[in-house]
Amino acid sequence: MSSNKLSQEQALEICKQGIAAWQTAFNSQDAAGCAEKYLESTVMEAKPFGTFTGRQEVQAFWQNIMDQGFNDVNYTDVAWFPAENDEGFILTSKWTMNKAFGVVHREHWIVDLDGKARLKSDYFEVQGER
Repeated sequence: MSSNKLSQEQALEICKQGIAAWQTAFNSQDAAGCAEKYLESTVMEAKPFGTFTGRQEVQAFWQNIMDQGFNDVNYTDVAWFPAENDEGFILTSKWTMNKAFGVVHREHWIVDLDGKARLKSDYFEVQGER
């Protein structure tokens, strides 16, 4: 193990910081801050809205959601699992917002080259309104 290679525990902690930073950005109504937590090449599937590829499309999606008055996201039943090929971690959870609720089926978090956590892919679903 080289000295610059993160341990699994260190990588998981960085990924946990990543989701916390995403949540803070969302609750601050900062769509650019949310999008910054995704890789440039990310694919986000947001049921029932569709699939969004790349940071620009992701940012536009979150801006639209924010413009409709959605905020105050919280996560429950959060679980983390090592991803295949030792490439980051998979997060699953339930979530609630002020006006909706649903599930995160699969967020794939990795530690990017700059040492920050980013979403390689994101698959979540809105299951209802509140």
